[in-house]
Amino acid sequence: MAGLLDRVRNTRFAVVRRIGSVVVIVSAGTFQLCGLLGIRINTSPSLPVGLYLVTTEGNANLVEFCPAEPFAALSLVRGYRSPGACPDGGTPLLKPIVAKCGDVVELSARGICVNGRLLANTAPLAKDTEGRPLKSWPLGHFEVAPGTIWVASSYDSRSFDSRYFGPISIVAIRNRVKVLLTL
Repeated sequence: MAGLLDRVRNTRFAVVRRIGSVVVIVSAGTFQLCGLLGIRINTSPSLPVGLYLVTTEGNANLVEFCPAEPFAALSLVRGYRSPGACPDGGTPLLKPIVAKCGDVVELSARGICVNGRLLANTAPLAKDTEGRPLKSWPLGHFEVAPGTIWVASSYDSRSFDSRYFGPISIVAIRNRVKVLLTL
């Protein structure tokens, strides 16, 4: 009987299963450790892939936030966000701040202009990558109100940001973050 059990333990499937188990355990531990250390792993196309560090620096230009409804549900249902720690069950978004209180934002078919400067890759898209219709925030001029900011990624034209959900309340900001390491 002992010889039979040794042969089963040493089969390719058993070895692959053990390696897979170790990879899963190490990955889960790494994500937990990163969370405890204030490290965020970004794999979304909105910012460079990499590690971002939670900071108390008030001038940090990147924010982590949970979007408001109905945009939270839309982004989760469409797969723009993975399951996570926001009240709606999705992951927080990580975006650059492009406009603060007192700035003037113009949203047009060309994109987001802040104080007269057009931001690259911010033109609202009519459809997402799956061909589903996207509705932009109403086009026009906006003065950024106290207690709100606009966020947008000029890194990727497909970012789900203020061009679709408008300004966000600073109360929604969970953390300010800065770049630790990007690829």
